[in-house]
Amino acid sequence: MTSSTWADFRAAEPDFAETVQRRFQQYKHHVLATLRKDGSPRVTGLEVDFRFGELWLGMMPNSRKAQDLQRDPRFAVQANPGPDDSMAGGDVRIGGRAVEVTDPEVLGRFVAEVKPPEPFHLFRVELGEVVQTSVDGDELVVRSWRPGGAVRTVRRR
Repeated sequence: MTSSTWADFRAAEPDFAETVQRRFQQYKHHVLATLRKDGSPRVTGLEVDFRFGELWLGMMPNSRKAQDLQRDPRFAVQANPGPDDSMAGGDVRIGGRAVEVTDPEVLGRFVAEVKPPEPFHLFRVELGEVVQTSVDGDELVVRSWRPGGAVRTVRRR
């Protein structure tokens, strides 16, 4: 699977990247899907952070989701749909690989800016796909992007 950084995505598709980032920044908490040791899915809540041209996932030390990602970095994260059924901004999700960051310089820079509770695990996202699903009149509209390609839009009635 080809992957890209958040900065790569922003450079390739700035309008779509802005839409996705804005949608994630509407709410603090989102839903992360990881793979358990036996291969079954695990769904948990978490916060995401857009900083330094990257998308970051931070987690409590030794949390199950961090252990899942250390064992198998594949994940999907879905933006919080909000408190009502309006789905303003559509349904947005990102899938890819989460790479744990252990470099003291990078961790120090993140801590200096974000001031997360310590200790913590920090993962940098390598994007595999970005998808937005919304409704336009009586059509379902699915916009998707994968590294190396352009945004693809599919409309269904």
